[in-house]
Amino acid sequence: MKLSERLKITEAAERAAEGLSPVKNADLLPSDPLADIKHRAQGALFDRLGSRLYDSSITKKQLNVFVREELTKIIEAGGAPLKEDERQSLVSAISEDIIGYGPVQPFLSDTSVTEIMVNGDDSIFVERDGLLHLTESRFSSPEHLRRVIERIVAQVGRRIDESTPMVDARLQDGSRVNAVIPPLSVDGPVLTIRKFSKEPLTIENLIEYGTLNPQATELIQACVEGRLNIIISGGTGTGKTTLLNVLSSFIPEDQRIVTIEDAVELQLNQRHVVRLESRPPNLEDKGEVKIRDLVRNSLRMRPDRIVVGEVRGEEALDMLQAMNTGHEGSLSTVHANSPRDAISRIETMVLMAGMDLPVRAIREQASSAIHLIIHLTRLKDGSRRVTDITEVVGMEGEVVTLQNIYEFDFKAESDGEGKAAGQLRPTGIRPQFTDMLETHGIELPTGIFGTPELVLAKGKTGK
Repeated sequence: MKLSERLKITEAAERAAEGLSPVKNADLLPSDPLADIKHRAQGALFDRLGSRLYDSSITKKQLNVFVREELTKIIEAGGAPLKEDERQSLVSAISEDIIGYGPVQPFLSDTSVTEIMVNGDDSIFVERDGLLHLTESRFSSPEHLRRVIERIVAQVGRRIDESTPMVDARLQDGSRVNAVIPPLSVDGPVLTIRKFSKEPLTIENLIEYGTLNPQATELIQACVEGRLNIIISGGTGTGKTTLLNVLSSFIPEDQRIVTIEDAVELQLNQRHVVRLESRPPNLEDKGEVKIRDLVRNSLRMRPDRIVVGEVRGEEALDMLQAMNTGHEGSLSTVHANSPRDAISRIETMVLMAGMDLPVRAIREQASSAIHLIIHLTRLKDGSRRVTDITEVVGMEGEVVTLQNIYEFDFKAESDGEGKAAGQLRPTGIRPQFTDMLETHGIELPTGIFGTPELVLAKGKTGK
């Protein structure tokens, strides 16, 4: 007799003993015959173990043995009509669910998934090839999702509760995690996990994917080696951190690199790398260390290069000052819709530092500190492309002057498979920073910038 049939008989007997009418519609039973037993066993296990599930002093192997022993006792005490192989299968499933990350665990192991979005216990989306897909996976309850979130944040020394209902954390493999719980999240706990490849992408991978082309790559590599200050801009999920990681690989081995991040994501392979990470306040609302504090401190660490994972606030002022005081070759990312917007955002973030600086002074500092802006866009087909490589020329009156060295051809029609057919093309303008590159012994072939006939009408803009 199948397990589902045995469960129906057991339920019918229980209802008859309680004086209830039998279930006439089989659809009222769970579609998964083990779902109800699994749910009850999970709840009993959490009640029995409590905070010991998150005790960092217990190894994963010890916890696994402990959980299996307790589950076996709970299932046997429940008296469910299970065969031995079914009981062992149930114990294994619940153990993996509790010790791992529940329904999202398979997606963490799936290399084709780049992002996991849990919009409550009954809605899990994943991103593959830049496109979103609704999955059939579900959490058993909002409490189950909440427990998974608590387990994730506990592993990195963070906390999430009603007083701190929003948290950024990371998994052991480096994946970035954001979680929000009620009262901020109206419809229950929300979890977002951005995965990163175990093997960092290389410049060859980006060329293969169409993010860059060989000519633009040669230019960008020369700019990194020539110690230009570079900002990578783009929207959420456009691949800014991935590109920053790749550009960092061009930094020579004999230079000391200090990386500063809100949550560690960069994977640099150089020998001389110091990684700094910000810290949130503790339970007493003390001990917070901001990105700005780390940028200031990095100046005392004799860095050859400063790499800021993302500039999002008042630290923009300290970063510009570092770029303008001998720390050339700095790299960072910023959220923006275009290179022009990137300059405007940095200007706004400098004002957040609370310094009473005139706007012209901020723009002059930004225009002299930043040499190059590389802008990324996620296209309709899900692909991530570099769409602008823009030089920051200087000031003309009150305006920061930019000129595009490379532009993406958005007018190109899609190919037969719906993929964007546009390419990153040179505008024909030779950038002014080539003189700076030559002082470092770097000479670029003239053809890398195209021909004068390719100069676009919007190659140089002051608006």
